[in-house]
Amino acid sequence: MGPYKDRREAGRKLAQELSAYSGRSDVVVLALPRGGVPVAYEVARALGVPLDIFIVRKLGLPGREELAIGAIASGGVRVLNDDIVQALMIPQTMIETVTRRELEELERRERVYRGDRPGPEVRDRTVILIDDGLATGASMRAAVAALRLQNPARIVVAVPTAAPETCEAFRTVVDEIVSPMTPEPFYGVGRWFEDFSQTSDEEVWALLEQAARHLQHGQKGSPMEVV
Repeated sequence: MGPYKDRREAGRKLAQELSAYSGRSDVVVLALPRGGVPVAYEVARALGVPLDIFIVRKLGLPGREELAIGAIASGGVRVLNDDIVQALMIPQTMIETVTRRELEELERRERVYRGDRPGPEVRDRTVILIDDGLATGASMRAAVAALRLQNPARIVVAVPTAAPETCEAFRTVVDEIVSPMTPEPFYGVGRWFEDFSQTSDEEVWALLEQAARHLQHGQKGSPMEVV
């Protein structure tokens, strides 16, 4: 299987793997912005289910930001890496300072992407979490951990491509992992897209608006253009 043309094509192919969830009232598709949104848009459209976003922000240790002491996510959820926090004796005041900073950015993105629409209701529902690919899977793991606290009935992680070992590891983390392409060697997510250009805030907003109108009019699977 060769590279996808772009994220939209990848989403259409991914949707074929998720056909069992088509038209179900208990299913919602959540995208990790920004690159996951074009993929998730095509999946939600094909399945005829709602599309929303699930934003994750890493809590990086001050001075060593690449080291995640935890993460926050949409819905006011915070997950801490207790092993790191305890091993490094990170004070609660530092954790709160980092959390406030990242929460500001998360809320900014929520406003930009969602506007005045309420957040998704996931309790007792099947949630399909989508990104454009999984390399290490760190962001997706944080999303799953945060989402789990909101008591969904089932969590499905779906991506167009993933590193085989990461895909395999997720089988013990979620109820189902779906990835049509798990090449070895993997090389990175971008290797498996002809067009892997950055998704803009404007495109994310437009896709979410289109998806909401699309679902409202019940136009499952019909072609649309995003302006």
